[in-house]
Amino acid sequence: MALTRSALARAVGVAPSAVRYYERVGVLPEPARTAKGYRVYGPEDVDRLRFVRRAQDLGFTLAETTGLLDLAVSAGDPCDGVRARAEAHRDDVAAKVRDLERIRETLDTLIAACHDHAPTAPCPILDALRHDDDSTDDHPTDQRSA
Repeated sequence: MALTRSALARAVGVAPSAVRYYERVGVLPEPARTAKGYRVYGPEDVDRLRFVRRAQDLGFTLAETTGLLDLAVSAGDPCDGVRARAEAHRDDVAAKVRDLERIRETLDTLIAACHDHAPTAPCPILDALRHDDDSTDDHPTDQRSA
């Protein structure tokens, strides 16, 4: 089964530009080419790209996914490395969930302090966003972009 870039993208559910990107960064190997120079992909490329998509759906970064792909190629190796990476990722996800819970609790507090139909001048939500108040900045990892 030989697929074009567009057919590969459709089979996996990504845009053709994503396939080009994955080639450029080395996640997908350089594809074979026809005599006329057209790229052709095979079932192993579909499997690899699906693996990448599923890993990213679980929140693995592209670098982490590439590491998992490298481990997947070593069929004879024990899965300790894969398990360790999955555990580390789970711990990162748990930390993010805790951060999101703190953010939600802070927003709940601010929303509860807000009175409907009141003027915005004394608005507790706007005041909290204007002032650097440690009581509303409960999340330890500030990942907001400036």
